[in-house]
Amino acid sequence: MAVYIALIRGINVGGHNKVPMAELRDACEKIELRQVKTYIQSGNVVFESEQPEAQLRPLLEKAISDRFGISASVAIRSAAQWENVIASCPYDARTLQEKQTIQIAFLTEPLSEKAANTLEASKDERDEYAVAESEIYFLFRQSMLDSKLANGMQKVGRSMTVRNWNTVVKLAELSRAIAN
Repeated sequence: MAVYIALIRGINVGGHNKVPMAELRDACEKIELRQVKTYIQSGNVVFESEQPEAQLRPLLEKAISDRFGISASVAIRSAAQWENVIASCPYDARTLQEKQTIQIAFLTEPLSEKAANTLEASKDERDEYAVAESEIYFLFRQSMLDSKLANGMQKVGRSMTVRNWNTVVKLAELSRAIAN
């Protein structure tokens, strides 16, 4: 069995699309995912499955729709892919100063030219980003509320879901615990 991390976009945000984590775990177990663990309320699920990655995304999206009536996109990475995401981060979390953050956008489809142009137009001298194959790494040197780049990131749309560095590291820890 392989270990996977699933990131569900847009649940439990601002009081909308409320999904209790115990019910989400139950929905995952009903589609035969094993050792299901959730982390915080923003739709982070770590699990084992015999099914190939390509089948898991539509299976999870359908389970969420059926159980909660929510049309949510899901980004899935294997535990090995997740470790690569961490190792490939071009920014060093150990050097972050107060109010600085690393955020990672997990893409569910390739970044469109329009989305890439939106990000580039939003870039300023304070914040930066780096595009990888299936992720975009963001370094915010100010509050995201004051960031032109963060505003541009919001305009990219449903093809990505974003997690902060601390969440990414914690999900790696959970996936390692399941694998052992």
